[in-house]
Amino acid sequence: MNDPLLIAGKAYGSRLLVGTGKYKDFDETRRAVLASGAEIVTVAIRRTNIGQDPKAPNLLDALPMSEFTYLPNTAMCYTADEAVRTLRLARELLDGHDLVKLEVLGDPHTLFPNMPETLKAAEILVKDGFKVMVYCSDDPIQAKMLEEIGVVAVMPLASLIGSGMGILNPWNLKLIIEQSKVPVMVDAGVGTASDAAIALELGCDGVLMNTAIASAKDPVLMAGAMKKAVEAGREAFLAGRMPKKYYSASPSSPASGMIGS
Repeated sequence: MNDPLLIAGKAYGSRLLVGTGKYKDFDETRRAVLASGAEIVTVAIRRTNIGQDPKAPNLLDALPMSEFTYLPNTAMCYTADEAVRTLRLARELLDGHDLVKLEVLGDPHTLFPNMPETLKAAEILVKDGFKVMVYCSDDPIQAKMLEEIGVVAVMPLASLIGSGMGILNPWNLKLIIEQSKVPVMVDAGVGTASDAAIALELGCDGVLMNTAIASAKDPVLMAGAMKKAVEAGREAFLAGRMPKKYYSASPSSPASGMIGS
């Protein structure tokens, strides 16, 4: 890996993280994840069976931990206490797995993060030995507070979860990126491949998505498109785009030495 994504001291070749919900079945889930090239998959502990129900299909059979890094999340938790309990359960179900995604929601309508409860939960989980990646608002001050608590990545929303509205406030994202010493990952709001590319072009270390792939007309095809978009966006960021100008009086090709010059 020439340009690895580093999270909690581990290197990953893909900068695309994907969710595992909303697919029609675990077979489609697996095909989409493989097409995405993602190495990290996030799973909602409250909605997905990873061993809680031995009689139901188990996501671990479709996406074995020998092939993927799991990122248990606290989707549908509305208090710090709920989130902490959920991730402690995940750690037990996954044999001590400590890399987790924290999200504490403010209300069921917008799914906007409740930042006071998020900060409270993050502090408890870090002290409890978890490596915490955190879904948060695009507030640079609160992102810095999370980093000071000791989280391993901050994950500001681009727009509301499941909205597909793309990046509504690139300026706040840039502020968070410029100040952060931990990875910054766009989480929530990506709708199509161009949104993912823009996130990486801005300098985000990666992007996490679920609905944009799972709710596409062809989830597997969209997963492949997202893979390409993330790679292109990262390469464009590393290459450094040309300066923006209102107009350019300079020709795109040199005139000196040409016939008639």
